[in-house]
Amino acid sequence: MRNNKLVIGSFLMLSLFASCSKVIDVKETDFIGGDVALKTVDNIESGIIGAYSAMNVEMGILLNSVFADEVRVAEFYNAATVHEWQYASTDISLRDSYTAFPLYYRIIDRVNRVLEALPNVKATTAAQEATKNRVRGEALFLRAFAHFELYRFYSNTADGSALAVAYMETPSLLPVARMTVSPFFAKLNADLVAAKALLPATNADIFRASRHAATALQARAALYSKDYANAAAFATEYIAAFPLASRTNFPLIWKDANNSEVAFKLSRTTTAGGRIGALYRGTSANAANIGTITWRPTQALLNAYDQVNDVRYGAYFFDEPLLKAISSRTIHSVLINKYAGTTYGTPTELLADAKVFRTGEMYLIRAEARAETGDLTGATADINTLRAARINNYTNASFTTKGDAIDAVMSERFKELPYEGHRFFDAKRRNLPITRLAVDAQGTALTLPSGNFRFILPIPNSEIQANPLMVQNPGYTN
Repeated sequence: MRNNKLVIGSFLMLSLFASCSKVIDVKETDFIGGDVALKTVDNIESGIIGAYSAMNVEMGILLNSVFADEVRVAEFYNAATVHEWQYASTDISLRDSYTAFPLYYRIIDRVNRVLEALPNVKATTAAQEATKNRVRGEALFLRAFAHFELYRFYSNTADGSALAVAYMETPSLLPVARMTVSPFFAKLNADLVAAKALLPATNADIFRASRHAATALQARAALYSKDYANAAAFATEYIAAFPLASRTNFPLIWKDANNSEVAFKLSRTTTAGGRIGALYRGTSANAANIGTITWRPTQALLNAYDQVNDVRYGAYFFDEPLLKAISSRTIHSVLINKYAGTTYGTPTELLADAKVFRTGEMYLIRAEARAETGDLTGATADINTLRAARINNYTNASFTTKGDAIDAVMSERFKELPYEGHRFFDAKRRNLPITRLAVDAQGTALTLPSGNFRFILPIPNSEIQANPLMVQNPGYTN
């Protein structure tokens, strides 16, 4: 009897294990994994479009405006901690508006899943094989771009032994430690070299990466890592393909009516991507009423231009008559025009595409790199060429020392690149302070000293809690 019970018990256990095994083998019906979703050439094409759709440079644009000296307080001030450099890893303003981890690692995860699936995707025609190669190039480019943005937020040092961020090359949910700057850039540069060999040589679709976009990122990354020889070489490669716009065409770039300097931009519509101009003011109810103005340009920035002859002034700012009529000072009526879109109350007000790379930046990258390597003649020529393209009746300047040339480059970056996501990062990488005029600070913080730990943002508290291998940046506690 005991033996019969043992046999019956064993049979029941085996049946239970078999049933469990069958349950485990049952495929979920409400989840499509990468092994199913990315099986065909059309699938991987959709996968890379999904990565592009997550691209967001607006966070970096606003951060560099608010944390630096590009904007002053207007009618609505809800960013006190970040504007006054009083943030911490748990700060609500950082968490809600400037946390780059989920944004860029989401893009990285998407492209890594595409890259992982690609070897198993069968191409049956030459066109499909070409698509596979292009998608691989785009995935590598986007992976490098997303990692570089994370570096600018949470590291941005050229010290090879300092911490960068984790460089993710496979999809994974496991904890990963930060890596140091030297191997980080080795991986980033390797991705860009591989991408360039696969990306299209021509700029057929400006909303997707081309070889020129990869070249521009190579130039930018080389500048940040102080690889000045390559920064100059890559900038030269870009400039050869995209000459500077004429003074007539330059304002049209910001109305999306001309792309003569732009290798890559992100499409923004009323249903996708949002309105970049809304970073600085709200949409208008109608043609007679201006939306709430959140940020105005600083007097320091406005003072930097030849307001009569510099085409950038009219392209980037406008003096609003409705405000000027009730204001005793011009500063109160001048608004940011760079992403204004169409007129007040229209469907495309404050709507403009995000220009990711353009020639003006490349000239300034090359000028800085040339100055750093002792080529003052080349640096001077680049600064004068850019200024002559932007300023009517410009007279060439001369720079006889490296310091003078670098100062001119930084001054020109202030005027050429405001509201494009560079100013705060530029101060950080050059070890410069952020200094505001008293009229621009309006009782808030005037100076962030050079080298202050707040130039490097804290690793988000949520990431510290989720990843036991994560190391917080110096100066912050959790």
